[in-house]
Amino acid sequence: MSKKTAIITALLIFSFIALFALSVKIAKTIFGNEEGAVISKQGVGLIEVKGMILDSKDTIRQLRYFLKQENIKAVVLRVDSPGGIVAPSQEIYSEVKKFAAKKKIIVSMGSLAASGGYYISAPSTMIYANPGTITASIGVILKLSNIESLMDKIGIKSHVLKTGKYKDSGSPVREFSAEDRAMLQSVIDNTHEQFIKAVAVGRRLPLEDVRKIADGRILSGEQAVGYKLVDRLGTLQDAIEEAGRLSGISGEPELVQPPKKKINYLDLLAEGAEGTFNGPLGRVYGGMKMMYEAE
Repeated sequence: MSKKTAIITALLIFSFIALFALSVKIAKTIFGNEEGAVISKQGVGLIEVKGMILDSKDTIRQLRYFLKQENIKAVVLRVDSPGGIVAPSQEIYSEVKKFAAKKKIIVSMGSLAASGGYYISAPSTMIYANPGTITASIGVILKLSNIESLMDKIGIKSHVLKTGKYKDSGSPVREFSAEDRAMLQSVIDNTHEQFIKAVAVGRRLPLEDVRKIADGRILSGEQAVGYKLVDRLGTLQDAIEEAGRLSGISGEPELVQPPKKKINYLDLLAEGAEGTFNGPLGRVYGGMKMMYEAE
């Protein structure tokens, strides 16, 4: 190797290392603290649940992180969600319930905290809502479509091999029978009953009182107070101050954001490939998505 080539190679290696170091520094600036960071100041943690509840992992990660931090005396859970898939909503509910048994967790409802959004709020220490917040919608929905007639018109035939008569219940390419309806309705009814019991336990209300309003109706925040589904009317700031008072923090509490999740680029590539084939709801069994969702 000539001297000139060696110098160029060395410069390229140095440039690559410098660029890599700069990229790491920028990433740390953008994505914040690492998971293992210890919070030195006493305060109130803030966790946000926005949009459809399709997965529970990130919310659970944040709850567990704040639970371990001794200087975080309480958490405000800001909910602005129309609901989502049943299982993730139930998983977050369970984690909020566990958290509330050890530290105060105050829910602050945004413009919409309905169905699954209300479900995850129910076991908290206290719920704040704005007067005009849309909430409640205690119900379950399963949406099915049928394109059998369309396929017949364009000459496409579907052939299904299955192991039991219910295996393709709800399929869009065959008639929806009375037996299918009865079977799926029983699942919906059972899941609805789980929702009712979860609200009754979380809010410490008589089961029958919850059942009376568990018909899918939405309520304003002001109406929800009357049904004891919400404790107080107030803003996010009111909820933060209440969290500070309940946890014994004097003065205005310091609001602490959770650390950003560590990024594993191999996982991102894998998730991206999976999303290409499945979409965000592609992992729902049989293509069905049973939802705690406000219409």
